[in-house]
Amino acid sequence: MKVIAIVGPTAVGKTALSLDLAEKFSAEIINADAMQIYKGMDIGTAKLPLSQRRGITHHQIDVLDPIDEANVSQYQKQTREIITDLLTRNVQPMLVGGSGLYVNSVLEDLEFPGTNLEVRAKYEEILDEQGVEVLFEMLQRVDSLASQNILPTNARKIVRALEVNEFTGKSFNAKLPEASPIYSDVRIALDMPRDLLDQRIIDRVHQMFDADFIKEVQGIEDNLRKGKTAFRALGYSQVLSHLAGEITKDEAITLTINATKKFARRQLSWFRRDPLIHWLDATSPELFEQSLRLIG
Repeated sequence: MKVIAIVGPTAVGKTALSLDLAEKFSAEIINADAMQIYKGMDIGTAKLPLSQRRGITHHQIDVLDPIDEANVSQYQKQTREIITDLLTRNVQPMLVGGSGLYVNSVLEDLEFPGTNLEVRAKYEEILDEQGVEVLFEMLQRVDSLASQNILPTNARKIVRALEVNEFTGKSFNAKLPEASPIYSDVRIALDMPRDLLDQRIIDRVHQMFDADFIKEVQGIEDNLRKGKTAFRALGYSQVLSHLAGEITKDEAITLTINATKKFARRQLSWFRRDPLIHWLDATSPELFEQSLRLIG
């Protein structure tokens, strides 16, 4: 039995196709959206309500509080355990989401170094006191290879690279290796014309704000501000700025739209690097049938 993966940019229609396919194959869906793993972050992540899941079991949704830090290594371990259990029971696993690293962490033979909180705290203190420029210069000195593949402004990845270098003595691999699948799988990515995808993103963001998105953020604001990863979610960081009086609601909406469009472009770039992915037009009336043929 193959593991089915449905991937692609935000707002392209992954959820609708995955539900149809899951019904066809009596599959269970495993979330691969890095922000849908958080409890209470429903509207802003377009999390499918329980009442709309058609009775299909969904895994890796609502497993962390917003104050908790997401960990791809932990996600990898948990998701592979879920897949192993499903395959053992002869149940079809279906991985669905747009977080490329999470998808690859499960399907590819990738290793993720553990964490050392003391070492990380040391570099985070340097970041707070001296800035990202100083931290990047440190990385250039101790791990020049990693520094070539990390943006000088990406503070979180710079801290991670320094942490890994110090407690493992090895270079931080900021690039993924060549594809090396660990399962028999079929990977389907959805795409659509840019103007149509942009309009869907615009519509989705306006729907979010019309659906009490600001109230949702207010309800978890303290945990978002105390956490290290959840607050970066698209829309949530913009609403936090609005709640702090830094921007207006209209500005928060505009910034969320622009950030989401850029994010969708990055998602497409990530998935286009995967030679094992089959691309389908999400607007095609034959989408479901094309997907069935690929799955076999």
